[in-house]
Amino acid sequence: MNKLLFGIGFIVMLLLQWSLPGKMIFDQQLAVNQGIPYKFKTEPIDPSDPFRGKYVWLNYEIGSFISNDTIWPHGADLYVYLETGEDGFAKVSQISKKELNIELDYVKTKVDYAFKKEVHFSLPFDRFYMEESKAFEAEIAMASANQVQRQQNQEPTSICYALVYINGGTTRLEDVFINDVSIIEVVLQNREKEKTTIN
Repeated sequence: MNKLLFGIGFIVMLLLQWSLPGKMIFDQQLAVNQGIPYKFKTEPIDPSDPFRGKYVWLNYEIGSFISNDTIWPHGADLYVYLETGEDGFAKVSQISKKELNIELDYVKTKVDYAFKKEVHFSLPFDRFYMEESKAFEAEIAMASANQVQRQQNQEPTSICYALVYINGGTTRLEDVFINDVSIIEVVLQNREKEKTTIN
């Protein structure tokens, strides 16, 4: 009897352990199938940390919002409501300490800090996982996309952005692009250029 109970308990424990990841995967796929795609502009990141290895770290232009409420404790829940701007990229419509009953998509995150009326936060989808052999090259591609323009004090002509599907607060980072070309494709193109140069 004890063995039977132990076996049932073990099976229940396994089911509970797998149910959460399974639900997360299901919700993310639902976000892709039923959600709205948003383009989030990103800053190129210098690939200075080789130990990250399997992902590209994304630093988004969206990271703060002005609020008349001056009480925003560090680590408090934050609902960031979004809309698509005239340029086709995501922008913040409003922020709230609780979920609002409005017809806008939102991302749930945490308050990093608040200074005067400006509330700072990080978007939760800041890592784009890739095959380990491509991730480092992808960061190099993103970092170099605007390097020449910066050195010459010119306006950047390369646009880096992440495509994120959002549905009921659930998000799915689908891909990262440089000038509308997938970062994976950019890495493959750069590899082909290197082969041609060597040959």
